[in-house]
Amino acid sequence: MAERLVIISDMWGAKKGLWITSYLGYLQQYFNITFYDCQQLGNIDVKVNSEENVHQAFVNGGIETAVAHLLKKEKEPAHYLCFSVGGAIAWKAALSGLPMKSLYAVSSTRVRSEVQKPDGPIRLLFGDGDVYRPKASWYKEIGIEGELINGFSHNMYTDEKIIKKVCLDLLNTVTQVSGKVNKQKAI
Repeated sequence: MAERLVIISDMWGAKKGLWITSYLGYLQQYFNITFYDCQQLGNIDVKVNSEENVHQAFVNGGIETAVAHLLKKEKEPAHYLCFSVGGAIAWKAALSGLPMKSLYAVSSTRVRSEVQKPDGPIRLLFGDGDVYRPKASWYKEIGIEGELINGFSHNMYTDEKIIKKVCLDLLNTVTQVSGKVNKQKAI
């Protein structure tokens, strides 16, 4: 049976998310996927769809609304793949009891202000040019390692090279976790 994978979009959701189809194309044959549009999760409805307005809507209650909706919708343990603010939503939901097998967050804004980490495997990926990435000291304080990719900025998750890397990383992580079970069945 395929592992469950929950994918949570960046702040634009499906509106500017053609790149998400590449992730789905690579991963759908290996996972039972549920996709959440961050704007829908957070009840974001702005009159002018500018980056500043959407960002403010998330900061001013949208993240908390999205966390509450995610907690209501997701009751079974799953792996999470999240982009930008989606990572912050999953992080906060995990701290509030969301059953999570692992978290892979790419360019996850706002995690740099967190002081607790969720239980379980966490992988954070940022571009070295991402102004929203945590400082090196944050990783030490929170107790996790991050990965920094040279030559990329915040929206790196839309680049085909990064898409392939993230998908391979995720598949390797999940096969290592479930590999013990598969090896035992083969014996």
